[in-house]
Amino acid sequence: MISNKRQKTVKGICLAFLMVWTLFPIYWMFTLSIRSQDDLNSGFSFYPRSFSLDNFIGLFTEKGFLNAILNSLFVTCTSLCVSLVFGVMCSYILSRARFKFGMKGPMLFWVLLIRILPPISLALPLYIMMTSLGIINTMTPIVLAHILINVPFIIWFLLSFFQKLPVEVEESAMVDGASEWQMFTKIVLPQVLPGLTAVGILSFMTSWNEYLYGVIFVQDPQNFTIPLLLSTMNSEQELTQWGMVASGGVISLIPVLFFVIFAQNFLISGLSSGAVKE
Repeated sequence: MISNKRQKTVKGICLAFLMVWTLFPIYWMFTLSIRSQDDLNSGFSFYPRSFSLDNFIGLFTEKGFLNAILNSLFVTCTSLCVSLVFGVMCSYILSRARFKFGMKGPMLFWVLLIRILPPISLALPLYIMMTSLGIINTMTPIVLAHILINVPFIIWFLLSFFQKLPVEVEESAMVDGASEWQMFTKIVLPQVLPGLTAVGILSFMTSWNEYLYGVIFVQDPQNFTIPLLLSTMNSEQELTQWGMVASGGVISLIPVLFFVIFAQNFLISGLSSGAVKE
């Protein structure tokens, strides 16, 4: 009995420590965002000694943060939609089709290789390609780079979901007169909805927070995404504006936070289902 109580106590302490470790950076960022400049310059404090929205107001009036939000939404939503369409279809085909000469294994290997390679290793060839096409310094190369990142991840994530679906159900629908498109959209997709939602959330967060390809492909401030704009406030040319940087971080959390809250059941179900092998 005593050992059980000790185990529960230790687990509780560990859980509390992990929660503080995880949530404290968010708390600290929020408190920095609502402090006045005098409070920020007055020394260290765990809690704000003043309350001000000047950092949020200045972010939109002086830094053009609204334009950065719109750019991030455009890049993220466009790349996510295209990635889901191609990724879902490719994953389903790879799970059902039979390839000659044992080509399925090498194809899956190359798909996985693109995902596990460091993003910087693809930066130079992508930059040369985008420059040759004349689309550098626009949002188009960022969208294409995000598609390149997300499609292999979507394929591998959903592959186990499609493989677990009984083929007999699809064959029965075909016998009943359903077309391949009807069978895919009305029978297959509803059964993998948890996995589809989970991979959609993870891909959304990847594109929303991606910084590397943006800083390589874009130099025009009008095309800056949120990570790019916030990085310009932390440079050697000007004093870091901690209040505005924190305010931008708080605002950038909101879409992901709402996305995860409203779809958390699908996210948990999708992650747990994809981890189970039958």
